[in-house]
Amino acid sequence: QVDLVESGGGSVPSGGSLKLSCAAGGLYSRHCMGWFRQVPGKEREGVSCVNWNGAVTYYPDSVKGRFTISKDNAKNTLDLQMNFLKPEDTAMYYCAADPLVPTPRRFDPPAYQYWGQGTQVTVTS
Repeated sequence: QVDLVESGGGSVPSGGSLKLSCAAGGLYSRHCMGWFRQVPGKEREGVSCVNWNGAVTYYPDSVKGRFTISKDNAKNTLDLQMNFLKPEDTAMYYCAADPLVPTPRRFDPPAYQYWGQGTQVTVTS
């Protein structure tokens, strides 16, 4: 069992920054982890993921260069630093984990077994 709790969401103006954190309880150090986001009426979208030891990270083009994911196995935390935020980044952000995520499915929500409850990010124009 892996319990994931996100924090750090809020409202910021366009161009601003936010740092999301995910506290993970249970088996964690051997898990791939990722951040996803979702707006009402749209599919959940992957915005970053990291392999089990934090050495390999992935980003879609929509956030590359603006978002940075980091995993600390000693502290059981997963962070997402978001800079140069845009109104289109507005969404509910979710932390996810799974003991094995094939690289081709790194942004595929069904590939992740464990999910947090989400934290809202709102970017105002």
